[in-house]
Amino acid sequence: MKKTNAARILDGLKIKYELREYEVDLDDLSADTVAKKISLPTEQVFKTLVVRGDKNGILFACIPGAAELDLKALAAASSNKKVEMVQLKEVLGLTGYIRGGVSPLGAKKAFPVFADSSITQWPFVAISAGIRGCQILISPDDFIKAVKAVICEISRAQA
Repeated sequence: MKKTNAARILDGLKIKYELREYEVDLDDLSADTVAKKISLPTEQVFKTLVVRGDKNGILFACIPGAAELDLKALAAASSNKKVEMVQLKEVLGLTGYIRGGVSPLGAKKAFPVFADSSITQWPFVAISAGIRGCQILISPDDFIKAVKAVICEISRAQA
């Protein structure tokens, strides 16, 4: 297995993690499917969303796979008046990552990371390793330290 930039960053920080590979289905890149393939509950698999704030620009929101992003809560947490999802066609240019492989670690630029507070209830969580078909399993504390995440209530149950 080839090491991703995200994994190399964790190596450099001397942070323990596990890489877990899975078969990619391009028709279904959902967190739910990824969670099933790596044998974890969807709430323990955190998806990384690329968001633009009206004041502070691009940021990452890491929320449980089964949840949806609460834009108002994220705006408040990130000192923006409002935030919106970045259009899919912009994601690669901004982050260097493609849909289904966006990681808060090792993006082109170290954007601020806001993680949903539910991350702290797990012994470990899965985040994208920066490529489709590979997740990083990492303790929440180590993840928070590695990306300097701000912990806040930014997700809600999917409607």
